[in-house]
Amino acid sequence: MKKNKLFLALMAGTIVISGCSAKSDKKEENKSAQVDTSKGTKEQLKQATELYKKFVENQVDTLLKDTEKFAETIKAGNLEEAKKQYPLIRMAYERSEPIAESFGELDVNIDFRLADYLEEKKTEDGWRGFHKIEKIMWEKNTTKGTEEYADQLVKDIKELKAKVATVEVTPDLMVTGAVDLLNEVATQKITGEEEIFSHTDLYDFKANIEGAEEIFKIFKPLIEKKDSKLAKDLVEKFATINGLLDKYKTDDKHYKLYTDLTKENTRELSEAVTKLGEPLSQMGVILDEEAK
Repeated sequence: MKKNKLFLALMAGTIVISGCSAKSDKKEENKSAQVDTSKGTKEQLKQATELYKKFVENQVDTLLKDTEKFAETIKAGNLEEAKKQYPLIRMAYERSEPIAESFGELDVNIDFRLADYLEEKKTEDGWRGFHKIEKIMWEKNTTKGTEEYADQLVKDIKELKAKVATVEVTPDLMVTGAVDLLNEVATQKITGEEEIFSHTDLYDFKANIEGAEEIFKIFKPLIEKKDSKLAKDLVEKFATINGLLDKYKTDDKHYKLYTDLTKENTRELSEAVTKLGEPLSQMGVILDEEAK
């Protein structure tokens, strides 16, 4: 989850960057909708924001369905199954994080880590969401005590679904959000702070990359038209990161525990994400110019 620092300077040339469904797959990833370059620029930008908003709405729909099943698993007392579901379910939320700042207090209720909550609220009272459930399941090795939080999580995600329908999405919000999210991945999440109890951070990383890449894919035809070299560079850098993450898969949808990675492994991941900084910010510059 990201803290409230979304609007980082997009124009900075030396920007330091960083940043599920159990049923998602590569086929769906590769079917990303794109802007129609036969239309005027303003119309393309409008189309892009509509496509991305639809993407986020679909992610939240999936998140809700999977979280309802997760709550049922928890209330049935099936700890091992709940632990298996946990990281996969969260991926839908993590894909939506480029615009998480627009979720307001719901982001706090759904995805705040304990450390961030304590820093902001000065007390653990009221802390809830995915990471509250994570802490109980992995620290106490039980589902007991998580039932009420699971029910509340479902309610919060239902509220999020209604909230997303009203969110105003702009090209600036999309790209700035993606840059900020990746900055968080490379400088904060890389430490393993996000999933500190379950160590399922690689699922989050993958989903964060997918969320940022979805934004690029939507704008790709426009970027190719304006700067084909930049578009090619972004394709290659996303491919590099995805390739590195694939090395840590244990099957078609699961990843190793983050604690299984070496310092060299995490350094390699961090550097690959950081290298997206300049080209992604350049994409933002192009879109900013096109919007004028």
